Amino acid sequence: MINGFTIFGIKIYFYALIIIAGALLGAVVSSRELRRRGLDKDIIWDLLPWVLIAGIIGARIWHVLTPDSTMLIDGKNPYFMRPIEMLNIRNGGLGIPGAVMAGVLALWFYCRKKKLAFSRLLDVIAPGLALGQAIGRWGNFFNQEVYGLPSNLPWAIKIDEAHRLPGYANIERYHPTFLYESIWNILNMLVLLWIARKFESKLKPGDVFLVYLIIYPFGRFLLEFIRIVHSPIAGINSNQWLMAVIAVAAAITLLVRHLPKKPAVNPNPTDD
Repeated sequence: MINGFTIFGIKIYFYALIIIAGALLGAVVSSRELRRRGLDKDIIWDLLPWVLIAGIIGARIWHVLTPDSTMLIDGKNPYFMRPIEMLNIRNGGLGIPGAVMAGVLALWFYCRKKKLAFSRLLDVIAPGLALGQAIGRWGNFFNQEVYGLPSNLPWAIKIDEAHRLPGYANIERYHPTFLYESIWNILNMLVLLWIARKFESKLKPGDVFLVYLIIYPFGRFLLEFIRIVHSPIAGINSNQWLMAVIAVAAAITLLVRHLPKKPAVNPNPTDD
């Protein structure tokens, strides 16, 4: 499968173009959310370079720290054995959890610098973030990576022999987990936009982002069961357990925020 094209001797990968397209379209959704809320939509375009650069750096760091099991050399992280490869991003290797965490951190610094409400901006970027992830996942299709277990389903995709893992050389068709995650993220975006409108009067700043932190990790947790490779740390699937912790923590936080408050008790009641 063709994964890019060359201009003036420089290889342009579809993966990179898709990531950029996802970021731009996600920014469009978020800018419209800002305008709907009566805020300056240009904030998103000023913020985008901060979040995009931080997200790529964070995604790379996450991948370096949690490479998939097929990359390990005698059970050891290959990047610690050849540190220079940490910088070789053109060979692929980006982790979404790292991108989200670094992007949120960049947003926090941006809000402090511009004196903006961090929680409100989190709510605004959440739907755009989900759309960006949905589009970005299609980069895995062109790279023939992040696919699932062998499958005979009608929508199973064919993986070229050069991209098949050891032990699967004679198996052609696999679950398109990138497609499943893309669909899940689109549904996530739609749910977030609906919640932001339907329950606007009842939501607290940060609630929409908390819902994002429930929906996306829950779907990713389930998808890890059919992904063909994992990112183990001390023998456990680091991505799957991280997603479980985030989803549960976000759900508890959201619930606690909306528990009915007990009426204040007068410490000095008077007799009638």
